[in-house]
Amino acid sequence: MAATAHHDVAAEVVDLCRDLIRIDTSNYGSEEGPGERKAAEHVAGLLDEVGIAAEVIETAPGRANVLARWGGTGASGRQDALLLHGHLDVVPAAAEDWQVDPFSGEVDGGYVWGRGAVDMKDFDAMLLSVVRARQRSGRVPERPVVLCFTADEEAGGHQGAELLVKHHADWFDGCTEAVGEVGGFSTIVRGRRLYLIEAAEKGMAWMRLTARGRAGHGSMINDDNAVTRLASAVARLGAHEWPVRLTPTMQTLLAAVAELVGTEATPENAPALVEEFGGAARMLGAVLRNSTNPTMLGAGYKVNVIPTEATAHVDGRFLPGFEDEFFTTLAELTGEGIEIDYVSNQPPWEMPYDGALVDAMTRSLLAEDPDALVAPYLMSGGTDAKHFTKLGMRSYGFAPLRLPEDLDFTALFHGVDERVPVESLEFGARVMDRFLDQV
Repeated sequence: MAATAHHDVAAEVVDLCRDLIRIDTSNYGSEEGPGERKAAEHVAGLLDEVGIAAEVIETAPGRANVLARWGGTGASGRQDALLLHGHLDVVPAAAEDWQVDPFSGEVDGGYVWGRGAVDMKDFDAMLLSVVRARQRSGRVPERPVVLCFTADEEAGGHQGAELLVKHHADWFDGCTEAVGEVGGFSTIVRGRRLYLIEAAEKGMAWMRLTARGRAGHGSMINDDNAVTRLASAVARLGAHEWPVRLTPTMQTLLAAVAELVGTEATPENAPALVEEFGGAARMLGAVLRNSTNPTMLGAGYKVNVIPTEATAHVDGRFLPGFEDEFFTTLAELTGEGIEIDYVSNQPPWEMPYDGALVDAMTRSLLAEDPDALVAPYLMSGGTDAKHFTKLGMRSYGFAPLRLPEDLDFTALFHGVDERVPVESLEFGARVMDRFLDQV
């Protein structure tokens, strides 16, 4: 459709991000918390305001998602749809730890501050700013687009994307490709700005380990102590050195880095190459190996009583293509007498780093930052893409941000004083606008 007027696609992005941050959508991983309903109604209203009919789907009391169809003028003849998705929930924040109120959306020092500023109300705001501006100016995509804002991503998506895929799959009919978090952000390697596009994710195995034994008095000998058995298993899991395993995505990324360094990428020098990313090595170092991190322990009710049961929670993450190795080793490390129940067990995914969608992401970034490099990476955490890939969509993480070199960006995910540069939000909106011109 021809443009009827020009609207700045970045004009609203800061205010939209601030407004979303001010709506507390803290997700405690339980029935506690405010839920996403208020934010979902706000987003639906923003879409309805510009003539895009939006539907709010509540999957549990207060757990709300927003879905809308947009574009598809038919001019190009393309029928397959593109899914653009972001989540509305955030992890909790303890206000006493922050420099500012985490739900204030305060702008200070060139940053928008608050919980969700980088995970991921920034991308929600970019998407809404671009969509609203294009809708107002008549620049509607020729390709059909499904807009989706989900609940519960921060707890595995079980009350959000998972239920949408299971019970509302008709919304995604015809969607062959999907774009969401986390990718398109910049880092610096050997003086060159490098944008990382997410092309893969580790699998998620959130486990509850249970050991059972014989109860008794704490003063007596007990060779069937549940706490001892559990503690040994947890120690083995936490101390295990998983071997380096390079997936195709990381081979591509490390090859690009190795060229800048003047060497070749190998499993042996992979950890050293990852260190070239500075603060981002925190996340990228985690995707060279499988991992098992103990996170919670529980047992007993009195110091002189040996309990019959002890429990632990472990956050396990496994690489695409190395699932069998992970679960086989997991069984060996836990040993006998330990029951494993999965709080969440979601598969990894990995996409080819080629094709028209990848080209569109690359071109849109380089149009705004011509001297940069663009490469894929494997995400250590999990996103809603785990659920949408079940429908056969080719998925990528692309929430573009050009970041200051001195900002430790990956530390802000779920961290204290989460914030996003105003200039980065505006950059992201411009890149997303270019991207939509090409898909």
